[in-house]
Amino acid sequence: MTTTPDVRVTAAEIRRRVRAGQALQTKTRELAATEALAAREAAVEATRVAEAAAVAAREAVAAALRLFENDAQLLSELLEVPAEDLEREARTISAARAKEVIDGLRAKAGRPRLTRRTAAADPSSTEPSAETPADGWSAGPDVA
Repeated sequence: MTTTPDVRVTAAEIRRRVRAGQALQTKTRELAATEALAAREAAVEATRVAEAAAVAAREAVAAALRLFENDAQLLSELLEVPAEDLEREARTISAARAKEVIDGLRAKAGRPRLTRRTAAADPSSTEPSAETPADGWSAGPDVA
């Protein structure tokens, strides 16, 4: 009594099965390479986004410190973040960039930037107009 069945497999069938196995292995390798490439691209993009978010956070801290007249203790209490961390983060941002961030915030708030007018720059208007208060701020929608 034999344990092998009496099924005959032709040479052509064996070659077909070998080719199918090789094709499956090739397809598996291609999928693995594609997945590795996609994961790498996603990691690079995530790193870029994280770096941009870190820069934005440092700029926001620098702007906030400027707006709070560099009172790190007060800002630290408001944000519940150690003052040393705030100062360290803000140190890497230039004063000019912090000022740009503040100007952007003012633009978002819909209020004009407070500027000083000199007589040489605008000789025609030496007195404030009836539309603009003496402090330079226009009455916005939140003023009754």
